Amino acid sequence: MCVAMDRGRKLFGRVAFPGVLAICLIAATTLLRGGSDPVVAFLVPVTFATLFVIVFERIYPYVPEWSRSHDDVRVDLAHMVSVSLTGALLQPALVAIAIPGSAWISARMGHAIWPAHWPLLLQLVVALVVAEFPKYWFHRWMHEHDALWRLHATHHSAPRLYWLNAARFHPADIAIDTTAGMLTLGLLACPAATVSLFALVSTVHGYFQHANLETRIGFLNYFFSMAELHRWHHSRVLAESNNNYGNNVIVWDLMFGTYYRPRDREPDVDIGLSDLPAFPRDFWGQITSPIHWRRIRDDSARARSVDDLAA
Repeated sequence: MCVAMDRGRKLFGRVAFPGVLAICLIAATTLLRGGSDPVVAFLVPVTFATLFVIVFERIYPYVPEWSRSHDDVRVDLAHMVSVSLTGALLQPALVAIAIPGSAWISARMGHAIWPAHWPLLLQLVVALVVAEFPKYWFHRWMHEHDALWRLHATHHSAPRLYWLNAARFHPADIAIDTTAGMLTLGLLACPAATVSLFALVSTVHGYFQHANLETRIGFLNYFFSMAELHRWHHSRVLAESNNNYGNNVIVWDLMFGTYYRPRDREPDVDIGLSDLPAFPRDFWGQITSPIHWRRIRDDSARARSVDDLAA
């Protein structure tokens, strides 16, 4: 029985993410070709993927301890609402900038930039790689510059990895990330159907990337920035966490030397902010943390001093 369960876990780890992603893309493209609204083509498969991850986190957890609440569910739910509202408020502004901007760029180039005649799934691959370029650099700068780290620290304050903390972002952080990716696609006149698939893959990938699931995708780790890579990004050791910046794909990490995947060990399950023990654990504290950044750093320094003395 144990051997069969172990085989089932290994098989699940290999096929869960690519299988669910394939089902979602088939469902979305079928809906789009049938004339469905791009929003519907996004929501239906995302709902399926979300329920799948929630159920199987209980059956095949990567870390059983992460299945237990760490007093973080309410905080992450609040962040999910905040992230959704931020995206909804940003969308009209991004569209207003993208439409005339893409027309100006096309006029300067003398032709349309986006390969709209290509197959939809091939356009999706291009969108994932192209949109990731500015997202990669903003993410990297957030780790390298204190003025931006104060926005991104909220995401790394998660005490465990599970599907819901894929939404644990400060509104300013998610606004920068969303603008970087979506505005890039908008200025290139990426069609609405392709943008819908891009948003679908980003959401499904984000849930699996943070999920407490036994996910092993082999060679696909050289394209997707999946959980095996992203768990290192949440390490408490800076030399490990300052790598694997790709949100959806890992190609720019490979190109710019920030791909990190040791083969001789697994990432530590103790994650979080080792240098900021005083970082707020409540939602409003995290929302206002950039304003109180100096106090948080000072309180954290004192807390580390006390711990050093106790040791």
